[in-house]
Amino acid sequence: MSAASAERSHGDRQLIAEANRLVDRNPGYRFEIIGGQILASPPPDGPHAEALTSLTVPFLVAGLHTSETRVLQGIGLWLPSGTEDYAIPDLSVVDADYQDTYVENNCYDPICFRLVLEVTSSNYQSDLRTKVTAYASANVPVYVIVDRKHQRLHVITDPAGGEYASHRVHAPGESAQLPDSIGGKVTLDVAEILEAGRPKQTS
Repeated sequence: MSAASAERSHGDRQLIAEANRLVDRNPGYRFEIIGGQILASPPPDGPHAEALTSLTVPFLVAGLHTSETRVLQGIGLWLPSGTEDYAIPDLSVVDADYQDTYVENNCYDPICFRLVLEVTSSNYQSDLRTKVTAYASANVPVYVIVDRKHQRLHVITDPAGGEYASHRVHAPGESAQLPDSIGGKVTLDVAEILEAGRPKQTS
């Protein structure tokens, strides 16, 4: 699908137009549309960024940023749940030719996504609930959540019929092995990632 044939005027897309206006007025915030509702995520704090960097390393070491796949932060995923729905995962593993699947509004067809990953912020319920359904409906094979609120790492796989069939929760001290279907062997050290994302206590 070419970008030229898929791109639409945002004036004809009222929710997208409003989300883009909000982006302009609220620097650092991320706006997504899921289930016909605009969702706002606050600017990430330092520990959020540290957790994301710690997570990126194992994917790179596994050779997932090569000619077959790419490891990317903050690219849009077009959702089938609504006419203007899209999400922006913190981290994604996509097919290397993902640009050939461009839809609109800096978003790409979910068919090119092998994995999406979210590091929770203050709006953690969106990552733990709303996006589980959204990514399952898009048939994204693997969804990983770093739940900083509850100090857990979730590995959610096997989408079918708008739901995920497998949901494994990992605690500190455990390792999370991701499915080889993402294109390489990746094992995540749960304690290391959660510690990177933990804000320091201030007096």
